[in-house]
Amino acid sequence: MKNYPLWRLRSSSIVCGIVATVIATFSFTGHAQTDVQNYPSRPVTLVVPFTSGSGSDTIARIISPKLSERWKQAVIVENRPGASGNLGTDKVAKAPPDGLTLLMAIDTITMTPSIYKSLPYDPIRDLAPIARLATSSYGLAINNDVPAKDLNSLFALIKSKPGKMNYGTPGSGTPHHLSMELLKNLKGLDLVHVPYKGLSGAQTDLIGGQVQVMIATFNSLLPFAKAGKIKMLAVTGSKRSELLPEIPTFVEQGIPEFENLFPWYGLLAPAGTPKEIQNKLYKDFTEVMELDDVKKQLKEQGIFVNLMNADQLSTLMKSDMQRWKNVVTQAHITQD
Repeated sequence: MKNYPLWRLRSSSIVCGIVATVIATFSFTGHAQTDVQNYPSRPVTLVVPFTSGSGSDTIARIISPKLSERWKQAVIVENRPGASGNLGTDKVAKAPPDGLTLLMAIDTITMTPSIYKSLPYDPIRDLAPIARLATSSYGLAINNDVPAKDLNSLFALIKSKPGKMNYGTPGSGTPHHLSMELLKNLKGLDLVHVPYKGLSGAQTDLIGGQVQVMIATFNSLLPFAKAGKIKMLAVTGSKRSELLPEIPTFVEQGIPEFENLFPWYGLLAPAGTPKEIQNKLYKDFTEVMELDDVKKQLKEQGIFVNLMNADQLSTLMKSDMQRWKNVVTQAHITQD
C-alpha cells in the first residue's frame, strides 16, 4: 500500500465530502420538487380557531369542496376554538411545515400578542402568511328596549348612566372587546364589559336584554337585525352595506377612526413550509375565492372577497399589531 502524503488524504476527504453534500442537496431538491408537484398527496386540514358560524368558518366551509375537487383530496374543516383563537393557532404553528395543516386566521391574531402575557407561539416567527382572502365589517347593535335611535343618542344615554349599562363580547381579547374599548376611549364612555365563552351566548343575552350593547361582525348580527330582534345603529367602513343600506356608518355619525376598522380573514401556514407550496396555496386559494358562486355565497353573508398577497398580508399584520397594542395599553387589558 502506498503512503500518500497527509495533505492529499485530507484533500480527498474534503472532495468526497463536497460531492456527498452536492448529491444530498440535489436529492433533497428533487424530492421537494416531487412533493410540490404532487401536493397535496394527502388530506388537508383547514383549522378554524373559532366556533362554527364565525366568518372564518363560513369561508372555510364554502371553499373546502372547491379545493377538494381541484386537489382530488379531502379538505377537512376543523374547529378548534378557545383562548381568543390561540388554541387553533398554536396547533398550526406547531404542525409539520408540509402544507397539510393550514390556519384560517382572522385579525384576532394581531391582537393576542399584546393581550396575553405569554403565547405558546409567535405569529410572525412561527407562521407564514399566504394570502388575505376576504374582509367584512363590524356593526354596533343594541337591545330593542334601549331608547336610542343613533350613536349620539346612545352615547348620551350611556353618559347619563355611568357604569350602569353592559356590553357583551365572545370573550376578553376578542376583536369585539378591543373595538368597543377603542370606542369607549374615543367617546369617554363608562360601560361594563361582560365576556362570554363564545358569540352565541353574547348574542342571546343581547336579544334578551342582559347586555345592552355589542360590537360584532356584521355577518353575525345580520340575521338578528333583519328579523327585528336587535337594532343595529352603525357599521364600519367607508360606505353603507348593500345588505342593510338603511344603517349609517360610524363615519357618517362623526367617528372617522372606525372607517378602516374591519375584520379580515387570511390563510397562514406553518413557518418553514416550502416556498413552492406557499405559492401553490396562494394560487389555488385565490382562484377559488374569485369564483362567481363563491363570491355570491360570501356576499350573502356580508363577507367580501378582498385579496392580498403574502407580503401585503405581512405588512397588514404588523401594522395592526401596533394599532391594537396601543388600544390594549390604554385600556389596561391583560390575560394570563
